[in-house]
Amino acid sequence: MAELLRSLQDSQLVARFQRRCGLFPAPEDNPRENSAGPSEGTTRVPEVAHLPSNPQLVMYIGQVAKDILKWPRPSSPPVVKLEKRVVAEYGMPSTHAMAATAISFTLLISSMDRYQYPFVLGLTMAVVFSTLVCLSRLYTGMHTVLDVLGGVLITAFLIALTYPAWTLIDSLDSASPLFPVCVIVVPFFLCYNYPVSDFYSPTRADTTTIVAAGAGVTLGFWINHFFQLVSQPSPSLPVIRNIPPLTADMLVLGLTKFTVGIVLIVLVRQLVQNLSLQVLFSWFKVVTRNKEARRRLEIEVPYKFVTYTSVGICATTFVPMLHRFLGLL
Repeated sequence: MAELLRSLQDSQLVARFQRRCGLFPAPEDNPRENSAGPSEGTTRVPEVAHLPSNPQLVMYIGQVAKDILKWPRPSSPPVVKLEKRVVAEYGMPSTHAMAATAISFTLLISSMDRYQYPFVLGLTMAVVFSTLVCLSRLYTGMHTVLDVLGGVLITAFLIALTYPAWTLIDSLDSASPLFPVCVIVVPFFLCYNYPVSDFYSPTRADTTTIVAAGAGVTLGFWINHFFQLVSQPSPSLPVIRNIPPLTADMLVLGLTKFTVGIVLIVLVRQLVQNLSLQVLFSWFKVVTRNKEARRRLEIEVPYKFVTYTSVGICATTFVPMLHRFLGLL
């Protein structure tokens, strides 16, 4: 078993996959510019896990696991690294692999009893999507095979562990007025107490961004149901219905709604970010308001958390309200 794990972590395995895909090192590449792992003074920028069914759980566990395990990324040479901005970050597990697995398979599990489509087709699409994302991490030279497999297996375990509680969690969203307190306090506590590194690590900021956005989305859904901003779902759910065919009118309507939503979200993000930074700088009497000041724990985590919690609330509450106002729903 130990020999198998070592072979799956071998950089040569990644390099051979790249060569089979037609990717070769350029003659002018400097072998010294890509390190196998973080070194003193380097800046680490983590992968971002986008929109899994439980973004807080997947993102936080994946990022914390990297900082605890401290396994290096594939070495270069022999690997060609296409994303040089993250060459100094730890590799195990691949949070891209975790996010792709979570998105595809939780969507499959959640929709197969509500929509009428061939299960084999849905399963095939989930497998293809997650596999392509996993292979892309090998092609870009960002992960070993073991990193990718580790991300997939961790996510599969989390899905199996949390699946029995999905219905309970959905009912809690609108059951208690204290639920929003837990949604905000617990994620903020986890972000503020993110594992400390020997040097500045953007992993804390990016993890806070994803966790806060997930908290905002959850809080937005709670606001919608608690204040009855949306119609209550039928008690007979799950409802099996055919997926309507895609028409030109539906495509135009969808693009219009998307554009309106993105514009509002960007405006809210910029407004809340500027306001929260001004408040925090004044509160902590920060004189030099530069990038270094933003990286301070007492500045970075609160402003990121407030900003992206607001983004999540906006996306799930105010964007639909604007759509209704404009007659797009």
